[in-house]
Amino acid sequence: MSFVIFGPPGAGKGTYASILASRLRIAKISTGDMIREEIKRDMDLGKKIVDFVNKGKLVPDDIVIEIVKEAINKSSRKNGFILDGYPRTIEQARALDSIGKIDAVIQLGVPEQVIIARLSSRRICKKCGAVYNLRFLKPKKEGACDACGTDLYQREDDKPEVIRARLRVYESQTRPLIDYYKDKAEFINIECNSVDIPPETIVRRILRELQEKNLIG
Repeated sequence: MSFVIFGPPGAGKGTYASILASRLRIAKISTGDMIREEIKRDMDLGKKIVDFVNKGKLVPDDIVIEIVKEAINKSSRKNGFILDGYPRTIEQARALDSIGKIDAVIQLGVPEQVIIARLSSRRICKKCGAVYNLRFLKPKKEGACDACGTDLYQREDDKPEVIRARLRVYESQTRPLIDYYKDKAEFINIECNSVDIPPETIVRRILRELQEKNLIG
């Protein structure tokens, strides 16, 4: 089984992908997680990535593709994978085609006002990177990380005016990808019209759709 999950910033892709990977016993492949891991390792590849990040540039496709390819090859020892954060361009999608077939695309539909409410409530630990939400995943102590006690902060790109700009970019980037996959994979369309819908509810909907399409048992 190989799935791609698409959704705008704040749609919950990472959360849903993690739960689905656990339930289906497949690998979760997140380009964001892998890039951060390479940076932490501080080896040659990580140093290259940091150089691009420090200059405010996107990590080049060839580097991202190499990281994804390695992760997919490792996932072949399991039952498959779910991709979160990749592909983001047609070029990346074509490169992915050369690595392996995608069985289904999970597309999350979330209204702008819901995304703004979610992301503007997000807080992140300055030290360990743990993620909280002031609406439905509050820290035990206000303003402090449960895991390490370090102060939490709001990312600049989680402020409403920046979120709106990010959504415009997402729409322009993703629409061609949706068209690209229409004849190549099954589509699972999931609408989330409320900020308070628990992740488990969305995951159940996704699993039900996958079962109805005979993609899982």
